[in-house]
Amino acid sequence: MNTPAHLIFGLAAFSKRGKGAVTAAALMGSLLPDLSLYLLAGSAIFVLGIEPETVFRDLYYSPTWQTIFQIDNSFLIWGALLAVALWRRSAWGVALTGAALLHLAFDFPLHHDDGRAHFWPVSDWVFESPVSYWDPNQYGGLVSVIEIAACLALSVVLWRRFPDLWPRIGITALMVAQAAPVVMWSLMLGA
Repeated sequence: MNTPAHLIFGLAAFSKRGKGAVTAAALMGSLLPDLSLYLLAGSAIFVLGIEPETVFRDLYYSPTWQTIFQIDNSFLIWGALLAVALWRRSAWGVALTGAALLHLAFDFPLHHDDGRAHFWPVSDWVFESPVSYWDPNQYGGLVSVIEIAACLALSVVLWRRFPDLWPRIGITALMVAQAAPVVMWSLMLGA
């Protein structure tokens, strides 16, 4: 899934009205499995001046980057952290780790040839799904429509949960970030 969708799903599942720390933790947990990719790719492209094609064709699949991805995308690591949060009865810890696990649960079946080793450190195996969230050759167009529809529905849920202006602006911004690429590509390609 696209990162804004992960944030919307994580907020819908784990945020709590009037509980700022829990809601912030849900947002952060939804982001953390993708954060290393943003930091690595952003540094490579904007600091080191490496072409995006090289970053996503070569560096993304390099052993160094894949090692980082298998750590922050491990069901086992996040599951162990969730167990600690539950044991300590930490509401924000459950929101953080639960949102990260939800992120992984959606990524696992939606990455065709760009998946992660989700069971590290026990295994380096990477599931190659027949479905991709982005690749049109692997049902990416259909997944995008379903993803946007689900995000719209969950945004309504979040608008009802958070009636104040600033949370609603944030929710709207996430929805725009989720839908904008699909709308732009559709307009540019005349689809």
